[in-house]
Amino acid sequence: MSVARRLFGTDGIRGVANTHPMSAELTMKLGRAVGYLLYQHHEREGRSGRPYVVIGKDTRISGYMIETALISGLCSAGVDCYIAGPLPTPGVAFLTVSRRADAGFVISASHNPFEDNGVKIFARDGFKLPDEDEATLEALMESQTLDDFRPTGEQVGRATRIDDAKGRYNVSVKQAFPRDLSLSGLKIAIDCAHGAAYKVAPQVLQELGAEVVCVGVSPDGLNINEGCGATHPEHLAELVRREGADAGICLDGDADRCIMINERGEPLDGDQLLAILARALHARGALPGNTIVTTVMSNLGLEATLKPLGVTVERVQVGDRYVVARMREGHFALGGEQSGHIILSEYATTGDGLAAALAVLGVAVREGKALSELGAEMRRFPQRLESFEVASKPPLESLPNTQALIARAEGELGSNGRVLVRYSGTQRMARVMVEGPALEQVNRLVSELSASLLHEIQAHPLSQSHPLSAEEAP
Repeated sequence: MSVARRLFGTDGIRGVANTHPMSAELTMKLGRAVGYLLYQHHEREGRSGRPYVVIGKDTRISGYMIETALISGLCSAGVDCYIAGPLPTPGVAFLTVSRRADAGFVISASHNPFEDNGVKIFARDGFKLPDEDEATLEALMESQTLDDFRPTGEQVGRATRIDDAKGRYNVSVKQAFPRDLSLSGLKIAIDCAHGAAYKVAPQVLQELGAEVVCVGVSPDGLNINEGCGATHPEHLAELVRREGADAGICLDGDADRCIMINERGEPLDGDQLLAILARALHARGALPGNTIVTTVMSNLGLEATLKPLGVTVERVQVGDRYVVARMREGHFALGGEQSGHIILSEYATTGDGLAAALAVLGVAVREGKALSELGAEMRRFPQRLESFEVASKPPLESLPNTQALIARAEGELGSNGRVLVRYSGTQRMARVMVEGPALEQVNRLVSELSASLLHEIQAHPLSQSHPLSAEEAP
């Protein structure tokens, strides 16, 4: 279970830019807190020189403000900053490790609209900070410790730009595609969501030999994720059909998730990509423990597809950080989420949308199969997910009518389905998901549960007296 935190959610700190908690003031304090801990760690280890970090971002207009504030806080704590500019989240994780940095920062709100922004932190090993470390940072930011920690003179940090950041990531991510194959003769459509991968992703595909059709590659600071990318795959699906492309790749704003489109213009979500990759890895004996890791949101069809192969599907709570944590514990090679976060531990320490797409394309080329054929290997159970905005997030156990409905729905479905009711960790949203053998039954149960949940939340005292502010409590 995750540790209770006020600022950090399932993917760093996130909120409306220039309001709490994504204000310049709090971001600078975050930089000072991280800098203080890194400085203390350096002293304990007796390491020479200043600590240093890597900082990347997506293309939001507020990125300039957040980046400047973060650098100010870090430099004031005696930390040197290496600035990568717009770069996919997995690219920042890769640079953190390859440059032997003490930490890495990504300034992004992922798939959220441009008004939002966020900060997520990687440790020196390229993995996201565990909940306990984020809780330590929150406590430090609220303490008086930082007030007296002010390096001066030559101990103040410096900021330097990394000119070849995209080129370094380009070389790294291509390892996910087999060295003995190419994409020559294939037409690939890609939607970069006007986000962090708008330059590097098309370049990688072209260098591997594909004919590339690009959309979502003209960021203006305001159009990131706007009607495009992984949250709106229908637009690329239309382009794939119109262009006669062999495949489509939809990335989100920071390119850590991927939805693919087959040659018929049909989307393949994260569950289907996991099924394709798990079967291929298992066939060549490269799936440790014959196990993959996913979340409670993944379709039951994934388990039904992989069980005959002897592959186990382990489930964890929602959030790719928890998928990665279980993968590390079990030394597993593959994990991910239905939303398109795919983690291939051989190539990345976090979700990498481009690496996942390249790995799937590698399977298609190796086996001489179209994506429609590969995707059809997984039969999906009827599933419906309803998401709606809420004014507050009262504990679900404090909503008796909804709890009674959940129990009734679970009894009705028995072992043939699932019910999941939860809050988003990064947005003011509640989510109701039902899986079952019949679509009509699934739709009815989702409608009943959603109506009850919304009604009880609106009537809850917490909604009347303590509505959520812009920041999201996990």
